[in-house]
Amino acid sequence: MFDPTINVVAGSDVVFERKEYERRQDELREILKKKKIELLLVTKPENIFFLCGQQTVGYYTFQCLGVPAKGEPFLILWELEGPQARANTFIADIAMYYELTKQIESVAEIIKKRGWKGRRVAIERTSWFIPVDMYEKLEKALGKLGDGSRIVEPLRAIKSQAELDCIERAATAVEAATRAALPLIRVGVSENEVAAAVHDAMFRAGSEWVAMGPFLCSGPRSGLRHAVWRRRAQGPGDTFTLEIAAAYNRYHSAMFRTACVPPVPDKVRRFRDTCVEGLEAALAKLKPGNTCADVHNAVQRTIDKAGLTDHFRKRSGYSMGIAFAPGWGEGDVIDLAPENKTVLKPGMVFHIPVTLCDYGRFTTGASETSVVTASGNRPLNSIDRALF
Repeated sequence: MFDPTINVVAGSDVVFERKEYERRQDELREILKKKKIELLLVTKPENIFFLCGQQTVGYYTFQCLGVPAKGEPFLILWELEGPQARANTFIADIAMYYELTKQIESVAEIIKKRGWKGRRVAIERTSWFIPVDMYEKLEKALGKLGDGSRIVEPLRAIKSQAELDCIERAATAVEAATRAALPLIRVGVSENEVAAAVHDAMFRAGSEWVAMGPFLCSGPRSGLRHAVWRRRAQGPGDTFTLEIAAAYNRYHSAMFRTACVPPVPDKVRRFRDTCVEGLEAALAKLKPGNTCADVHNAVQRTIDKAGLTDHFRKRSGYSMGIAFAPGWGEGDVIDLAPENKTVLKPGMVFHIPVTLCDYGRFTTGASETSVVTASGNRPLNSIDRALF
């Protein structure tokens, strides 16, 4: 069978040094031994990237990283992804399948040939990209599979300095994009013109492809949660939402700011002031020893005190780091929610979007991506949190 990786130098496009990946893999092996798992099949793109560096936009086809409790890891993926995997990783054992119509059958055969059928094999079940029928076929071929979900995620919670450097580079691109957008918040300028400026500035500042596009919309459309630009021209009194993320080596940073075309309605100002106050209350609690719930509850108290509880029905934030579409956050790693008793530690990174929505009319918000430090936290952007 032709090997498409033949001309690719192993590790030629890798993000981190070999020892960084070896450290992560060793930490995972210790967990697998304690759980009596002989082989973990890692299927989430974020976890695969974390453990070996493999990244592609083609994760809609089946890929997995096999990590034995003893021995070297191996990759299984589609032939088209083979050269990318060789360049992105130091993995020596890259197995490829060649027919998409028989991908699970091929994957099962590769795993069986390595002697894993009938042994204590676990698989990540929570990936977006493991449909039920695919999982059932794999289990039928290999025997009962253990649940390997949420084993890798805790290893991603505290970022190394190398990871923090990437997140800070992403934050620089977010700031450049936001600054490019602000002069365009005026009567007659379309949402698409703002979106074009945001993307141009972001990519010129060093961002690569982002796990989810920015939320940019104006007027009543800004009161539709998760609405994005759609050609609308701005008018007097329109609120404009700017929630933008950028990526550097797959590590993301995000920021939410609100702008308004004059005259600014009093209700918009009131909502904006409460968002800023809530964000500042969150940042005051974002420090080692406090819990994720402490941060969320500080925000919730602020919203409740202002009498705006019905306009805030969500968690206060989530971990930031590695991301692939469909989302830019690491909410599956840690989130800032009322029942989350996870204790904050230095090196954790969170995006905290405090937003208030008057549904169908407008949304206001303010957010920071901030790094937990030994004595508190460090926001990564310098743009004024107040309404522009």
